[in-house]
Amino acid sequence: MAAPIAYSLIATDLDGTLLRGDDTLSDRSIDALALVAAGGAQHLVVTGRPAPRVRPLLDDLGSMGLAVCGQGAQLYDAGADRLLWSVTLDRELAETALGKIEAEVGQVYAAVDQDGVDGLTLIEPGYLMPHPTLPAVRVQHRDDLWCEPISKVLLRHPSLSDDELAATARSVVGSLATVTMSGPGTVELQPCGITKATGLALAAEHLGLGPHQTIAFGDMPNDIPMFDWAARGVAMANAHAELKAVADEVTLSNEDDGIAVVLERLFTSSLADFTQ
Repeated sequence: MAAPIAYSLIATDLDGTLLRGDDTLSDRSIDALALVAAGGAQHLVVTGRPAPRVRPLLDDLGSMGLAVCGQGAQLYDAGADRLLWSVTLDRELAETALGKIEAEVGQVYAAVDQDGVDGLTLIEPGYLMPHPTLPAVRVQHRDDLWCEPISKVLLRHPSLSDDELAATARSVVGSLATVTMSGPGTVELQPCGITKATGLALAAEHLGLGPHQTIAFGDMPNDIPMFDWAARGVAMANAHAELKAVADEVTLSNEDDGIAVVLERLFTSSLADFTQ
């Protein structure tokens, strides 16, 4: 018989949240997720990374379930290694959006995540990957970015801050795409209306769960829709100020096992109450 718990779904971002800076999980985090499973709850990864860049991490977690990838544009079934749901960004709209942004701020450098479980990350000349550990293929010309369906476009500017670039992009892109900021050096264009919340809601529906049963963890403004959807949102100590402003709680940083601290409090208490 499962223990009574406050939350049945634990939704976690990866970069800057569950993962440490070297893309690994601490032993304490692994133990905390095991505590969640013992308590009868489910852990769901909700990340901006596309499915191919998430698969190895799910293997490390021993997860064969669902994951929300690509900022909510993909619902990935790790056990079957297939996408249950996927929304692509129209490539002509993406080019138009890029043109509007560059008309305001000058040249930007772009990359794309291709759709599909074997999709590549393509980067144009001048684009620097914010996560050097993630594989990417450099192309010769921007036109080469559009050779296959894409889930999103990633942007970097040589001098503007991420906040400045994101604000300008939002002001000119309109309904062409959703603009989000998911990490240092990571401003993104994704299909209009798609956010982490849309992907999380779809995954929760597949699991027979709802927002009132969900606690979410994150560190960047792209996690705001997820916090709005879930019953409780927990920001990391290293989180962006915009996310901290809407969080129900701020925990320790990803380097200091901030997620584990909260999960230990919630699930150790629940299991103790159940055994008394």
